[in-house]
Amino acid sequence: MDSISERDGNDTRTRILRATFEVLGRRGYGKLNLSDVAAAAKVSRPTLYRLFSSKQDLLAAFGEYEQRNIEKRVRAAIEGLDGAERLDAVLRFIVDFQDSYSLSRVVEVEPDYVLQEIARVVPVMREVIEPLVPQDDRRIIAGAIVRLAVAHYLVGGDDRADFLAQLRHTAGISGSPRSASAG
Repeated sequence: MDSISERDGNDTRTRILRATFEVLGRRGYGKLNLSDVAAAAKVSRPTLYRLFSSKQDLLAAFGEYEQRNIEKRVRAAIEGLDGAERLDAVLRFIVDFQDSYSLSRVVEVEPDYVLQEIARVVPVMREVIEPLVPQDDRRIIAGAIVRLAVAHYLVGGDDRADFLAQLRHTAGISGSPRSASAG
């Protein structure tokens, strides 16, 4: 494949994955169909099927796409920071992300799918956070942060400042090198 065709294929693939996000937000996992995704992405069904052979293939690719985007945003959030500031930046990112993530309603619509995705993502999130924890017991602290974030995602209820305070407490960060409020 030449570079122009490859770039076009990647652009189409990205458009389809973004459309998947949009359709999932409206319809949930169970009612997601490839025709809706193709229409939202403004591609033909054959084009969609050329890149993703099934709903499961599309959803697996979507999960990986979301994970890469989150990891890229986390790297941007910690760029140029050291020590506890890096971890605090990730904690603030978690609060901001969960507050703005438009697929959070999928928890109510498709709990089985959400739980399956959480089981896949928890170890990945722990591995991202673990090296940022400046104290001993990194694995335990990172795991507790991730599980607190997951609990908040599933149940919610606390305001942003309380959620950030809980994450900071779990991480062993008193206050913040930056602002005490979320955001």
